[in-house]
Amino acid sequence: MYKSIIRPILFKFDPESVHHFTFSSLKFINKIPGVSSLIRANCQVNDPCLEREVFGLKFKNPVGLAAGLDKDAKLYSELENFGFGFIEIGTLTPKGQPGNPLKRLFRLREDGGLINRMGFNNGGVEEAVKRLKKNKGTLIGGNIGKNKVTPNEEATSDYEICFDALFPYVDYFVVNVSSPNTPNLRALQDKEPLKALLNALQVKNNTKAAPKPILLKIAPDLTDDQLLDIIEIVTETKIAGVIATNTTISREGLLSSNKVETGGLSGKPLTKRSTEVIRFLSEKSNKAFPIIGVGGIHSAEDALEKLEAGASLIQLYTGFIYEGPALIKEINKKIIAKG
Repeated sequence: MYKSIIRPILFKFDPESVHHFTFSSLKFINKIPGVSSLIRANCQVNDPCLEREVFGLKFKNPVGLAAGLDKDAKLYSELENFGFGFIEIGTLTPKGQPGNPLKRLFRLREDGGLINRMGFNNGGVEEAVKRLKKNKGTLIGGNIGKNKVTPNEEATSDYEICFDALFPYVDYFVVNVSSPNTPNLRALQDKEPLKALLNALQVKNNTKAAPKPILLKIAPDLTDDQLLDIIEIVTETKIAGVIATNTTISREGLLSSNKVETGGLSGKPLTKRSTEVIRFLSEKSNKAFPIIGVGGIHSAEDALEKLEAGASLIQLYTGFIYEGPALIKEINKKIIAKG
């Protein structure tokens, strides 16, 4: 029904307008008595063989929602109803910011992709905290970044502010230094700045009675040498793991006429590269740390490839938009079938 009726209608309109309409609609219908239960009954798959324990957390299944869809923690409970094992919110910054000018989100239909140059648009970390205080059991990841106006030399302070504010309300953290849509942000992926940032967060983390997992989200555009640096950095800073990968700035092999738009590309064009990065990190590190695989998962087969390449968990974003909620159930059923 989604791909044959709902998606064709939604895809006639501007992607960002559709996003806001969909969020409002889901919030509304979930308030109708019985609707949430009906969605859960139709979408969720519960089986002991889906359960995972990764970096000290228990996941009811390995299929999560990637950051970027529910930036402000407005719909995490309703989205979990579709069968996700965990929801990652953000990217959040200390102060709210509007992000980049419209238009900033583009469908590449011929390629099964999206280009976005959103620019960390969000209401600020404190607004998200107000909503997270109402959480009734959804496993939440908090994806954190810096404000656009904050120079890189002061970036650590922004990440620390978000870390402190979110700490009581999220289960794990993701340090986002790999978005291509905030000027100079990717420079923080360089070895020394990145080690300094992660060490600062770990120092803060280790003062807590129960430290929480910190993960690093990396770009798919890193070279093999840079990926080897990432392995070294994860080992030295003792963070919990890596999310591979964020969106790409590559436009290789695209068919869509709007491929010239600037921003980060996600979806099917990223499938192969993100899996390559997962496999490289897993093999070269001798599986020393968990990897969450994300990028171009549009089918159960795509998901299994990432798990077989070395991912402990996976996340959906563009595939969820193109394929609909049925994709989550399809993946979980395929995992059960493989045993």
